[in-house]
Amino acid sequence: MSNADIFLGEVIGTAILILFGAGVCAAVTLHHSKARASGWIVITFGWGFGVLAGAYTAAPLSGGHLNPAVTVGVAVDTGEWGEVPLYIAAQMTGAVVGAVLAWLVYYAQFQANSGANAQPTLGIFATVPEIRKPVANLVTEIIATTGLVLPVLAFGRNAGIGIGPIPGGAAGIYGSGISILLVSLLVVGIGLSLGGPTGYAINPARDLGPRITHAVLPIPHKGTSDWRYAWIPVVGPLVGGLLAGLVFNAAF
Repeated sequence: MSNADIFLGEVIGTAILILFGAGVCAAVTLHHSKARASGWIVITFGWGFGVLAGAYTAAPLSGGHLNPAVTVGVAVDTGEWGEVPLYIAAQMTGAVVGAVLAWLVYYAQFQANSGANAQPTLGIFATVPEIRKPVANLVTEIIATTGLVLPVLAFGRNAGIGIGPIPGGAAGIYGSGISILLVSLLVVGIGLSLGGPTGYAINPARDLGPRITHAVLPIPHKGTSDWRYAWIPVVGPLVGGLLAGLVFNAAF
C-alpha cells in the first residue's frame, strides 16, 4: 500500500463511518426527523453499519483501520510504527469530513432547532457521559476499546473463519471479507453492552474530529462543545488499543 492509498482509504472510510454514525444520532435526536426518539438500539446499529460500510470501502486501499486505537493495536502487534501518524492524520481528516456531511444532510433540522424546543447538539457529533466521573469514564473507554481491538486483531489472525479475501486482494487487518461484518456486529454489541455510561467513543477520531466540527459549524443553539471532557474519549481508546496489542502479543 502506498502512502496515497493509505491516506485516501482512511479518509473515505472514516468519513463514511462518521456520516452514518453522526447521521443516526441526528436522526434519533433532532426534531422533525422521521426517526426521532427511536432509541439506543437504533443508534448502535447505525454505528455498526457505519463501520461495515466504511471498512469495506477502505479495506482495499488502506486495510480499513478507521480508528487510531486500532492503528495503535496493530502497530504494537506488528512492531511497525512508521505509518501510524499517516493513518491517524487521515482518520482525523475523514472524521471531520463525515461530520460535515451529516450536518448537511440534517441542515434543515439543525436550523429548526430553535425557540422553546431548542436542545444541545453535541451528542449528535461527540460523546457525552451520563454521569461525569472522569476516572470511571476513562476506565469505561479503556475497557470498551480493549474489547474492540483485541477481537479485531484476532479476526486478522483467524483466517479460517473467512469466506475469502476482500475484493481487490487487500484483506488488511481483517484477514477476510466476513471479518469486517463480524467487526461491525462487535461494534453493535459493545454499544448495547458497554455504551451506556459514556456513549462508547472507542475511537479517538470518531469523537475528536466531530467535536471540532461541532465547535466550528454555524449550528443554531448548539450549546457547548465540552472541551473539559474531550481528553477522555481520546486517551481512553488509545490506552485500550495499546493494552489490546500487548495482551494479543502475550497470548497469541
